[in-house]
Amino acid sequence: MRPVDIEALTVPGTPALRGDLLLTAVSRPDLKTNSYRGGLRRVDLDGGEGPWTHGIRDSAPAISPDGRWVAFLRAGEGSGREAAPQVHVIAATGGDAKRITDLPLGAGAPVWAPDSRRIAFVARVPEPGRYGTENADGETPEPGEEAPRHITNLFYRVDDVGFLNDRPQRLFVVDAVAALDEPAPADLTPLTDDRADVEHPSWTVDGESVLIVAPRDWAAEDTVRSDVYAVPAEGGEPRLLVRTLGTAAKPASAPDGSILFYGTEFPGLEEVARNTGLWHAPWPGGDEPSPARRLTDVESVDCDSAAAPPVVLGDEALVVVRNRGAAELRAVPLDADLAELKTLRCLAGESAAVKSFTVDGERIAAVIGTPESSGDVVLLSGVGTASPRVLTDYSKALRDTGIRPLEELDATASDGYPVHGWVVRPEGEGPHPVVLMVHGGPFAPYEWKVFDEAQVLAAAGYAVILGNPRGSAGYGESHGRSIVNGFGTVDALDLLTLLDEALKLADLDGDRVGVMGGSYGGYMTSWLAAHHGGRFRAAWSERALNAFDSFTGSSDIGWFFAEGYVGDDPDEQRKCSPLTYAGKIDIPFMVVHSEQDWRCPLEQAQRMYVALRRNGAPAEFLLFPGEGHELTRSGKPRHRVQRFDAVLEWWGRHL
Repeated sequence: MRPVDIEALTVPGTPALRGDLLLTAVSRPDLKTNSYRGGLRRVDLDGGEGPWTHGIRDSAPAISPDGRWVAFLRAGEGSGREAAPQVHVIAATGGDAKRITDLPLGAGAPVWAPDSRRIAFVARVPEPGRYGTENADGETPEPGEEAPRHITNLFYRVDDVGFLNDRPQRLFVVDAVAALDEPAPADLTPLTDDRADVEHPSWTVDGESVLIVAPRDWAAEDTVRSDVYAVPAEGGEPRLLVRTLGTAAKPASAPDGSILFYGTEFPGLEEVARNTGLWHAPWPGGDEPSPARRLTDVESVDCDSAAAPPVVLGDEALVVVRNRGAAELRAVPLDADLAELKTLRCLAGESAAVKSFTVDGERIAAVIGTPESSGDVVLLSGVGTASPRVLTDYSKALRDTGIRPLEELDATASDGYPVHGWVVRPEGEGPHPVVLMVHGGPFAPYEWKVFDEAQVLAAAGYAVILGNPRGSAGYGESHGRSIVNGFGTVDALDLLTLLDEALKLADLDGDRVGVMGGSYGGYMTSWLAAHHGGRFRAAWSERALNAFDSFTGSSDIGWFFAEGYVGDDPDEQRKCSPLTYAGKIDIPFMVVHSEQDWRCPLEQAQRMYVALRRNGAPAEFLLFPGEGHELTRSGKPRHRVQRFDAVLEWWGRHL
């Protein structure tokens, strides 16, 4: 895979299935337009697929329960309302799509009500005079001329989203079928106020209310906690249904009207590195919220709430669970009580990654990534009696560029701890130069699926080592929390252990080794360069956390993340900060960052670069304009290619 081959990275989104209609949205980078293109595709249940809409950025298909209508998001060219994603509706038999929203900043994914008429969604609503809207004087100020933002809370901005308080995310309900007969989209009134961002709408089984997640006590105080609420579909005050032990996500109504949701539990602000469980709560019988019961084991089960809401199938609920680099579709009995992972039936995802799924009757359509695919639509049987059928081949063009296999690595650290990862080796006999690559998070995993970073390097002749050291997700909550108050300890040990194990392979060159990573991986790159620099020829540290003291106040999550992982003692923060040890780094060191990164803000890179240069280290700085923390995954396609070119030039120079 060459850098320009990112255009072959066609990724399908969450599927929609009703009867014989199976839809998914695909997206791929387009270098000519420097944007992401895609549309809705119809997938034949017997295999094969083709275009179903012809928009340039259509996404989030949802089929009405009666099968008559499809709602989706369509974003256009240019800027403003036309470029923002707006809800459209089209007959399931085809025809012209009708736009039913006209919101300044666009709408979120549509969710059909049980009556197949109404749609719920969330959308950010800007204050007048901001983000291209008129102020009270009828003027539309330029961004640099907007009024000052008055901020009174800590959670006031998010990387790759922007400021929050002046455009709160609010809940809407629209009669989509009635809107089809109107000449233009109607003015819509939000059902929630502007005091709190709400998210993850879903309907109750009776269609009377919409379930949402909102910050604890409706964001009255700074909090990392969230709860489940119900908002009357016709309007009215939100009702607190479940007060969690930590956080909530993706609530869904079970057929009996009870509530399923994903959630974490923790004391104080100690949110970091917590397994996400599946929870169940009855609908409250009175004014007080219902107590929730955790169905899955705290230690062994970590649900991926990003994949899909929990879905009831018979007497089980389907969820995606992270497990040793896999993302598996598992079935949780509704009467479970802290069920361990080994007891949960696995429907799909062994040595693969289930990215999303949907259910119609006893049929399941899932998007699954593998070591040979960035994601394909697979049809499953919920009762497990039929073999999975892969219906699409979106990664054929990618495989045609050359995909190198993931080879599993297992090792044992000096303290007896098992370490798991992979090596991706290039073609040929070697000896190959080696790059140790470290993921971000840190509570995240490398997975059993195509990873463009590793493939580009392998195609250029480098062996790439991918590891999930202590601190990663999917190996138990204690594994993830083992680096709390211990950044740069056992995580560094595990990575070096995996490196040593890989270097036992005869075709890897132990004298030509580099280290690279982004975010927490950038932190670890800086740390290893300072404390184990003799192991490496050079380092590439990207969007890194380098100094906890300034990160605490400058990062969008710094106010709780830093305390959660290293505490609030200034001496401990300095002890755990790679910047403290910059004077020990003497290998060639590339600092890479994005100008609009709010997760690990630009000052983290600037401080490290200046310290290295002042200490005489051979440091360089690569800075991307207009990008945020997610450059390598969703940044402008040309920037992604330019970055890859720079990566290859750097390792070509030093390895």
